[in-house]
Amino acid sequence: MRALTTLGLLLLAFSTLSAQDTNNSAGTHIAAAKAAAGEDFENLFQFQCYGPGPGGPRAAPGAGAQRPPGPPAAGQRPPGPPDRSTWYAEPVKVFDNLYFFGQSEYAVWAITTSEGIIVLDTIFDYSVEEEVVGGMKKLGLDPATIKYAVVSHAHPDHDGGARFLQDHYGTRVIMSPADWDVLDKRTNGTKPKRDMEATDGQKLTLGDTTLTLYITPGHTPGTISTLFPVKDHGTPHLAALWGGVGLNPDRERVELYIRSAQRFSGIVKQAGADIILANHTDWDRSKINLPMLAKRAPGSNPYIVGNAKALNFLKVAEECATARLGAAN
Repeated sequence: MRALTTLGLLLLAFSTLSAQDTNNSAGTHIAAAKAAAGEDFENLFQFQCYGPGPGGPRAAPGAGAQRPPGPPAAGQRPPGPPDRSTWYAEPVKVFDNLYFFGQSEYAVWAITTSEGIIVLDTIFDYSVEEEVVGGMKKLGLDPATIKYAVVSHAHPDHDGGARFLQDHYGTRVIMSPADWDVLDKRTNGTKPKRDMEATDGQKLTLGDTTLTLYITPGHTPGTISTLFPVKDHGTPHLAALWGGVGLNPDRERVELYIRSAQRFSGIVKQAGADIILANHTDWDRSKINLPMLAKRAPGSNPYIVGNAKALNFLKVAEECATARLGAAN
């Protein structure tokens, strides 16, 4: 009996030490994420480290900031479209060849080329006509020239409007094969007809502009992240769009997410991208940056942050995910 008691105490002590090691390791990664976030990506840090995912949602110690909302879960939104006042956002010209046509919380980035327009994501089915079509007309663009819609991942806040663009303008919709498979299994909501399948490292060229698509799984099985060129008053820059922020509860997908963030960081570093974008307006400071564009000084653009800060964004994503790995199923 005494031997068993001693063994039990040893196991308890080992378990306690392991838990302490896990907590200490998580704390180290959270500290690294917070340092990378600085004042630029505080919302991303709060959501990625303390929002939905393994062990969450959790409250950040001593944090008073509210976590920004993620995509609504299936069945969470009541029937019918939400009131327009809760989601409408004005269109904005961001660069010479890049426009924002999203909602208050969700982004559509439109790249203009010499042969038409490429949109990155398509928001919800209830808002695509007003935000994308109406927004383009308001800024002097023709929505009939939307040739491609690259959908970052298979969630309705990003793919819901794609069917409208297919049906009205013949837009070709591009998703990863894995995320097309996710859509094939989805039985509710509006979804596009299966169309073009992205491949990792694919070059998508329209007229004078080439995008590079990378498969970065983790948020969904086949999330797409993208590199593409922009110009600011004629000066060339390179933008990187991280395709999905939220974490899943299971270890396998969190590990995938971490590897994808590490890999895309290497791509962004080597390419020298100096702009980092997301498809939610909280993560990339769009809620702050878009209003600033109307009153910016000549030669300045708040989206041009430099390669180091673009990498900091991805460092926050990676470190927060790593911190939460121990709590994954």
